[in-house]
Order: sequence, then C-alpha cells, then structure tokens
Amino acid sequence: MISTYTSYNLITRDIDKSLGRVEKQPIVARDSQYFQDNIGKITSIDDFVDDTRLFNYAMKAFGLQDMAYAKAFMKKALTEGISNPNSFANKLSDKRYVEFVKTFNFAANGPLTTTYNVARDATIGNYTARMTANGSLPLTPMHKQNTEYFKANIGDVKSLDDLMGDEKLLDYALRAFNIEGLELSRANLEKYVLGGIEDANSPANKHANANVAKFVAAFNFVKYGEDTTSHVAAKQDTVAAYLRQTLEENAGNDNEGVRLALYFERKASDVTSFYHILADPALAEVVRTVLGLPASIAQADLDKQVQMMERRLDIKDFQDPEALQKFLRRFTAMWEINNPTTTPMSAAMALFSPPTEFGISQNTLMAIALMKK
Repeated sequence: MISTYTSYNLITRDIDKSLGRVEKQPIVARDSQYFQDNIGKITSIDDFVDDTRLFNYAMKAFGLQDMAYAKAFMKKALTEGISNPNSFANKLSDKRYVEFVKTFNFAANGPLTTTYNVARDATIGNYTARMTANGSLPLTPMHKQNTEYFKANIGDVKSLDDLMGDEKLLDYALRAFNIEGLELSRANLEKYVLGGIEDANSPANKHANANVAKFVAAFNFVKYGEDTTSHVAAKQDTVAAYLRQTLEENAGNDNEGVRLALYFERKASDVTSFYHILADPALAEVVRTVLGLPASIAQADLDKQVQMMERRLDIKDFQDPEALQKFLRRFTAMWEINNPTTTPMSAAMALFSPPTEFGISQNTLMAIALMKK
C-alpha cells in the first residue's frame, strides 16, 4: 500500500478528476440521476421525508446517513428552520444539521424550496416587498411590468457583464437590494461582485452598507459562474456534497487517515474556534493526532482541552490554504507513523525470504521526512 500522504495527495492534486471518477460509479450515477430528476417535484417537508430514496441521498450528502431513520427528528429541524437562534437545528451541537436545514429551507421558502434560486427569487421577493411597502400596498402596474421583465430575462444572464449590459435588469436588481442610491460606477460594481463574499475582508463585506454584500451574495458569479441565475442549492449543492461525501468514504475504506484528511480540508474554512473542533469527533481526531495527544484526552475538561490546543496551534492557520496543507502534511505523517500502511510479512516469508526493509518501513521514513518540512 502507498503511504497516507501519497494517497491523500493523489486525490487532492486534481480533485475535480477524483470527483469525476466517483460520479461515474454506477450506483452513484443512478442515485444522483434519481435525485436530480425528482427533487424539483418536492413541495413540502412531508413530500421530502416520504421519498425514502431521495431523502436518504440528501442525508448522506451532509454526512447524516446514520440519522436517516429518525424522520420525526429531521421534520422538527426542518419545520423550525434556522432564522431563530433558538430553533431546534441551531441548538444542536452538530452543525451539520444547520447546513442541511439551510439547504432545504422549507421554513423560509415553502413550496419553492427545491427550485429556489437566489439571484432570481430573492431579488424578486426583495423588490416586491420594497415596492409594496412590505405588502401593505398593492404592486402598481409599472412595477409588475418590471418584475415580469426581470423574471423573463434573468435566466439569460451568464456573467456580470451580461447583467450590467441590460440597464433594466440591473436597475431592478439594485432596487431590490436598496442600493440604487449608492450610484455605483461600473468599476466599483465589478470590484464588489468579483471580490465575492467568501473572504470577510472582501470589498463587499467591508462596505458600510450591508446591502452591498447581500447583493453580491445573490449575484455570486465568483462562486457559481454562468450558473448563478439558475443555481438551486437544494439540487446542485446536494449533488456536489454527495459526491464529495462518497469520495471521502471510498478513501476511508482503504485508509481512514486519508478520509480524515479530506474531511478536515473540506471543513477547515468553517472552523472558527477549538470548541467547534471538539464538537466534531473527526476534526478533533485530526488535531489530537497532530499534537500527539491520546484519544483518552477527549474525556478531559473542555476548557482545558481548548487551552492545550491554543498553546500549540493558531486557529487562523485553518483559513490559510498554504498553512492548512502544511498542517495536513503533518497529520498524514503522524497518522502513518501510528498506523503504518506497509503490510507485515507473513511468518513464512520472514523465514524464507530476505527482508526488504530493516526496522522502519519506507512509508514511515517518508512520513518522518514530511514532518520535517
């Protein structure tokens, strides 16, 4: 067998190709096709959980397949939504439930949940609410015409240039997010939109008017490209998450350390505190391995565990791609030392064959070398 780091590197050096191989697996292909063909027909929470094949697919996409049987539990989470900080999902320590409910947000989007596109539907909703004084007045004929024009044409917009090239669409979108009064120049609009919102220090996020970031979130060409005006989180995001989850599971069948490294890489950008890490067994195992801590330390006082980690790690490193890769190289090296991938020789081979390695396997030596980098 090849080393943990080599296996991890082979997968991540071209992650799109790795995911493509997973996507072509017969069972994955069939289940993904079923999900994509049927998710748009779901208009309620009951419809969702009653389609066992579809619901199980969604649960696995978020790593919740072990809870797929608990339909009453999941219905409660979906029904209460996530807008209230005291909702059922928000009060659960495992944040995968929040991610799941956010994607299948029936509480906020009702029957449109599985067809909801932010650039289209959020913009129309915001525009309508603003132009009708939040529903207290009827929409005037001119505003109805503007909405019909936007609805009919926004699907043809594949780039920021397309949006800015149609003054009527752009004016509608700016008014929907109440930022037309900022009189943004074309150059400034490009700066905000192309800067995205993933980085807390992006131009949009740093703008004094929070509506600018909301506009950029709706027209997130940086993240979704030409699919921005047709992207449906409940569909595309779930399929992407399912493929990634399956990729990690497949890797784990051969080497659990590779699965853990892939999982940590995926979740790292969302980690904001060591308490977050301790709340996730997989993340915690990676950190304990890097720090050389025994599994029994998980029984210690949480505050003391956090203090121990804070003294030896900088949480900000998980937001830095280069620092994250260095951290994961160390993890895979430590994992290799603790869980050598070299298969031990049988007793017969040991008796009749000359040894090919003395003392430490080549994979372990490689692991030690990686730790020094």
